Amino acid sequence: MTDVPAQPRPAEEVPAEQIPSLLLRMIPESAESITDLFGLPADAAVVTEDAWVELYRLLTECFTTPVLMPQLESATPDTELLTRCWYFVERIVTHSTEHVSGAVYFEVLEQLLNAEGLVEAAWPYMMYRTRARTLRMLDGYGVRVPGINNR
Repeated sequence: MTDVPAQPRPAEEVPAEQIPSLLLRMIPESAESITDLFGLPADAAVVTEDAWVELYRLLTECFTTPVLMPQLESATPDTELLTRCWYFVERIVTHSTEHVSGAVYFEVLEQLLNAEGLVEAAWPYMMYRTRARTLRMLDGYGVRVPGINNR
């Protein structure tokens, strides 16, 4: 395994119902997708019960697919945007509720396995909890990535 940076002081856990608002605040690039998904202006949509109940869809359709993956696949990614994306993931990856941690696992981290090079592209932007969870996922699937979990 590669060295995982020292764990920073943990941030207070974000209540599940506030995660859609956190997404919009941290990743305003998700606004158009949020509006399209919920049929409401993004700032109104993220405070509805549907937004956090539909967290799996929200992460897939408003974060991973339209924002995160294009950046990871880009020859010239927006490093500031990727930093914000992975900081958002870090805030919720080890959430105490399975609804949230499961959504992050399946709709963000597992998506890194869909194409070669995504884990490597994401790794420099990941923080402690996200890296640790990604390593467990890779090991669980028996996936070896040179320089990350296979030296």
